[in-house]
Amino acid sequence: MCLAIPGKIQSIDYVYNGMVKMAKISFGGIIKEASLEMLPTADVGDYVLVHVGVAISKVNEEEAAKTFEYLKEIGEIDELIEHTQVDKN
Repeated sequence: MCLAIPGKIQSIDYVYNGMVKMAKISFGGIIKEASLEMLPTADVGDYVLVHVGVAISKVNEEEAAKTFEYLKEIGEIDELIEHTQVDKN
C-alpha cells in the first residue's frame, strides 16, 4: 500500500546546480530524502506528508504525530524501516 508518511524536515539542500530543493526528513528517527518541489515554502522544522519521495503537503505537529502513531499500529512504519534497510545495502 502506498501512503503519505508524516515527517519533520531536518535539513534542506539544493541539488543539480541549485535547481532542485531536497530535504532530509525524519520519520520517527529514520532519515530519508524527499523533494520539496511541490512545497517551495517548506522550511527546516516543518512537518510534511511525503508520498513516493515527494513532500505533498504541510501538516501541524499534532496531526503528524497522530498519523505516525496510526501508521505504526497498522504496520506501515515497519515497511518503511524494511525498505530503509534494503536501501542501505
